[in-house]
Amino acid sequence: MKTKLLLILILIFLISFTASSQVVVPVKKKINKAAEKRANKNVDKAIDKTFDKLEKGLGGLFKKKDKKNKTEVTDKTDKQVAEENVNDESESEQQEQKSANPNVQWAKFDFVPGDEVIFEDGPNASEENGEFPSKWDLQDGNAEIAEVDGEKVVIFPHGGSIIPFLKNSKEDYLPDVFTVEFDVYFQPENPHRLFFSFYDTKNQRSIGSKVYFYSKSISYNESSGPYSKTLSEGGWRHFSIAVTKDKLKIYLNDERLINIPHMGFNPTGITLEMNGYAADKMHQYVKNVRIAKGGVKYYDRVLSDGKIIVNGIRFDLNKATIKPESNGAINEIFKLLNKQADLNFSVEGHTDSDGVNDYNMELSKKRAESVMNRLIEMGISADRLTSTGWGESKPLDNNTTAEGKANNRRVEFVKF
Repeated sequence: MKTKLLLILILIFLISFTASSQVVVPVKKKINKAAEKRANKNVDKAIDKTFDKLEKGLGGLFKKKDKKNKTEVTDKTDKQVAEENVNDESESEQQEQKSANPNVQWAKFDFVPGDEVIFEDGPNASEENGEFPSKWDLQDGNAEIAEVDGEKVVIFPHGGSIIPFLKNSKEDYLPDVFTVEFDVYFQPENPHRLFFSFYDTKNQRSIGSKVYFYSKSISYNESSGPYSKTLSEGGWRHFSIAVTKDKLKIYLNDERLINIPHMGFNPTGITLEMNGYAADKMHQYVKNVRIAKGGVKYYDRVLSDGKIIVNGIRFDLNKATIKPESNGAINEIFKLLNKQADLNFSVEGHTDSDGVNDYNMELSKKRAESVMNRLIEMGISADRLTSTGWGESKPLDNNTTAEGKANNRRVEFVKF
């Protein structure tokens, strides 16, 4: 009996031992896997901390990788990493600078010449050298025709004052909206200046308002200015004046320097007066004087006429090179095209009758193409523009006067 009981106990022990051994094996495997997983997790945390410290210590030399790739080794060289770091810093500086500096839009040159010329003097190439300029009258001093670099100019040998020679010079011959343009030559280191009066000092009642034009600055009544820009000491300067009823704007070359909202008087005519500083040694010259009546806004002209006539786009003599003073008119056309996306233009050049017909035809084509290309360079799509030239074949005015020829020399923007 005792022997049988002992055998049963031994059998139970063996069965229990076998079962427990079978259970221990999978449990041990689970423990090992859990331990391995936890170890990997701890390694990941350690790597993250290491990268964080490196980023703080080296100013972002290493970028923190995406969590999925945080343990991958980069193949980039130190040079490539350094270049990326410089680019990142540059972008950051640009963002800071952009936030510090506001986006400013300021039209410093918005001059658009009047569209109907009422007085024009180049002087004409037929003017006799040494004679008094035929388009002018003399108030005081002296003025004569001379030739400078192949062009006829008005020279002031000892200083003087001249006024346009007009039949109605005693009357107010300036409209409410008008522009005046002229070129003045300044000798290097010469302190001379040109006085511009808004009335005919010989035939009209004094207004007492003057503009003082210098080589690098403009002063209005000597109380508002001088307003200056950086230029070389000598050379030709292009001055422009725009009057819109009571508003006055004055430009030197391609920049507006004076902007008066209320003049407080009515301009009735003009006088050009050149003082006589060092006149015997340093002569003073004036050319390309033009007075033009202001016109309707460009968009209104398109609506009413289907085209815009612009005589304010100027070119070098016998060339298709656009002069800087043309930028105002071209900018206005550009802004109009930007606002009116469905507006397309044929840019068409015209000349006066001086010269040979075939030459004028070819020149007008080249000039129209230059204007078209300028607008394309500014951002207007090429499929919205075409160009052609008509030479002298379509005059608007007569070709017997300087004013008529000036009106015929034009660029038209015809809607298509």
